[in-house]
Amino acid sequence: MAEGETEKEYDTRKAIEELRERFQGLTTALKESSQSPLEASLHFCQEFCQVLVEHAGRWKTDEDPLPLLEVYTVAILSFAKAASCLSSECENVPLLLEKLALSCAELLLLLPQHVPGALWEGFQSSMKLAHSLLQESGSTQLCLLSALAQQDGVWSNTTLSSILSNQIPQTEQVHEYLELEGPTLLNMRIKHLIKVDSVDKAAVLAKMCSEYPGYEGKGNFKQTYLLCICMTKSQEQLMEEVRNGTQQHSPLHTLSHEI
Repeated sequence: MAEGETEKEYDTRKAIEELRERFQGLTTALKESSQSPLEASLHFCQEFCQVLVEHAGRWKTDEDPLPLLEVYTVAILSFAKAASCLSSECENVPLLLEKLALSCAELLLLLPQHVPGALWEGFQSSMKLAHSLLQESGSTQLCLLSALAQQDGVWSNTTLSSILSNQIPQTEQVHEYLELEGPTLLNMRIKHLIKVDSVDKAAVLAKMCSEYPGYEGKGNFKQTYLLCICMTKSQEQLMEEVRNGTQQHSPLHTLSHEI
């Protein structure tokens, strides 16, 4: 046990080291497999999921989210390092990678405002390397996490903070931020804000996204914005929004099913 390290921290560190070693073992087995590339890739994905579920199950998201971030960071980088040995014919490869990215992003949105510097820096460097490795094979599943890793924290982007506080920056600055994050991540942010009863903030962000020309036809931001308005404003205020041309032709009664 390192000096100043608590027993809980020691247990977490050893568990992460064990996880990294098990993933390395799977990659070695993949490289040395006598099976066909497709069969070996299918087996790797199955074993990878089993190891991940086993280790992630040691912690609960609402109690110990930070060790789970370490788990996902190690898992994603390990998968990226093995990607060059995986068959392009295996449909499970992109599906598993996409699920990993989305699950990690969902966890990140739940994290406390301040993530310990070493942990965040480890996430940043790992995602940068993983994204680079996967791009070599034409994979773009980590674009979402790569965008987060370019920032100083999950919710610390100054443009995002300004938007959420209803102090809207210059249009060019807003568009640059929206382009960086992409519609998938922003849609996840909006849904998270709604779930934690920050509907006013969700409405402002959804409105910004709905007005961005680059997102036309993407993300259902207009419908989400209208749903937020329905949740926070009176009937008179809602009708004012309609009169101002906010409403589109999508029926409001279907909106709640999209959140």
